[in-house]
Amino acid sequence: MIVSETLIRVRYADTDQMKFAYYGKYFEYFEQGRSDLLRQIGLPYPEIERRGYFLPVIEAHANYLKSARYDDELLVKTIFKESLLARLRIEYETINTLTKELIATGHTVHSFLNAASGKPTRAPEFFLEAIKSYKEKVSK
Repeated sequence: MIVSETLIRVRYADTDQMKFAYYGKYFEYFEQGRSDLLRQIGLPYPEIERRGYFLPVIEAHANYLKSARYDDELLVKTIFKESLLARLRIEYETINTLTKELIATGHTVHSFLNAASGKPTRAPEFFLEAIKSYKEKVSK
């Protein structure tokens, strides 16, 4: 399992008329967490794309448990715990850092796509190797 943590401050622009973080913004928070996790294992999105692959979202889900408000600080825990083939599932937990309450959970599923052909493909070897190397480094 690989876990990344990202701090996000709810901006005024993130809120709706009721002054709550707009539900769609959580997917942006998840995206930031996912980007940070990939960077943490040594494969930021631009590097994956440079190597000829895309990781489009093919499924996204969120459960809203509590409301976040303007200026709340949120901790987005991004969790990767499944083995890879052609899809990558990433899970998220969003926690209010002041109250320590879990306010949202979710997941996204991504397909590996060959950028040249536009066709789905298995996880490329460099991706598998990056995960393996990161896990080995962390377990020491």
